[in-house]
Amino acid sequence: MGAEDTPSLVGERYTLTVERLAHGGHCVARHEGRVVFVRHTLPGERVLAEVTEGDETARFLRADAVEVLESSPDRVPPRCPVARPGGCGGCDFQHVALPAQRRLLAGVVREQLRRLAGVDVDVEVEPVAGGHDGLGWRTRVRYATDGRGRLGLRKHRSHEVVPLDHCPIAHPDLPEVLDPRWPGAASVEAVVSGEGERLVAVEPRGAGDVRPPGVEAEGMVTTSGDQLRGRTYVTEPAAGRRWRVSAGGFWQVHPGAADTLVDAALQMLNPRPGETALDLYSGVGLFAGALAARVGPDGSVLAVEGDARAAKDARRNLHDLPQVRLVHAGVGRALAESPVDRVDVVLLDPPRSGARRPVVERVVSLQPRAVCYVACDPAALARDVATFGDLGYEVASLRAFDIFPMTHHVECVVLLTPRNARVGTRVAD
Repeated sequence: MGAEDTPSLVGERYTLTVERLAHGGHCVARHEGRVVFVRHTLPGERVLAEVTEGDETARFLRADAVEVLESSPDRVPPRCPVARPGGCGGCDFQHVALPAQRRLLAGVVREQLRRLAGVDVDVEVEPVAGGHDGLGWRTRVRYATDGRGRLGLRKHRSHEVVPLDHCPIAHPDLPEVLDPRWPGAASVEAVVSGEGERLVAVEPRGAGDVRPPGVEAEGMVTTSGDQLRGRTYVTEPAAGRRWRVSAGGFWQVHPGAADTLVDAALQMLNPRPGETALDLYSGVGLFAGALAARVGPDGSVLAVEGDARAAKDARRNLHDLPQVRLVHAGVGRALAESPVDRVDVVLLDPPRSGARRPVVERVVSLQPRAVCYVACDPAALARDVATFGDLGYEVASLRAFDIFPMTHHVECVVLLTPRNARVGTRVAD
């Protein structure tokens, strides 16, 4: 029997007892010995689940909880009408009380570190100032367009767009882009800065004018950076400075995140006057600027960023700090070609996929006294922590922050030091 002849199980319904939360926003259950990853549920619940992906030969199935037969005490009514089976895939935990979200995410971080890195460390997910009850925090939202030009977000694991007229986690001061139709656009990103500046970035679907009437913002650009109207960047205040961030550039989406992460990183690294620092995946220069202030004019900071737009912004943002040297290059290539053979402290804030072994090996070869790793994905973090462990660096401390409420994402800041006294303990194989 070929794969095309294998009977699909999509649409089948099973009564399941939910076990635990897994990384990715779904829970684990089992049906006749086979793992089922179920969304819209909670550990301990008994649910009627409808299969959304999988067939008779699949190692595991994916499903949505379409009816709750026995509910968890942590269940709350979703704040969003499309946060439901078959609805928007943007939020994972609209049905979960906020304290329970943090408790469950802490368990995910700990489980990933234990399973992938063999490290056992206590984890508490801390709240971050900004937003209210987990809502109204997202200062940058990219919406997709459907075939009629309406804006919305995609279904979970699907290209299908769910049109929206309101998003509860979006910041209330974002430019209002949901009402107009955008027939010439593939996506539209709305941005509001910490100084209240508003920007709209449009990804054209093809040639033609994509500007609808009535959208109020200081600037409108294409996602490639072409100016359509007004400004092409916003200004973000953080770490005692003001930061230029161009349209399409990276900046933390939670209003309290930048200051929180900088404070945590500086506390862990404790940079000293005159030291040398390395900032990898440096973006528009946020951490490099904070490190420069600590190492002072007698110290130095080497900042490496591969994105041209971010590197250009960083040069503007850090032009008054002569102790900072900016390198626009991929991190792996920059490290391989760098003449630097020793640094005191390293900060790395890699993309969701992590830094990976070649970068970690080069970082360790520089013999830093301390490495601070900022991570938005606990699985990628754990894999890199395992590599650091193989090379003699251990987890000395870890903090986790709830800067993506209602979603399965969690930000971790980890201090790694040469093997000595530490918080975590190595787990025997």
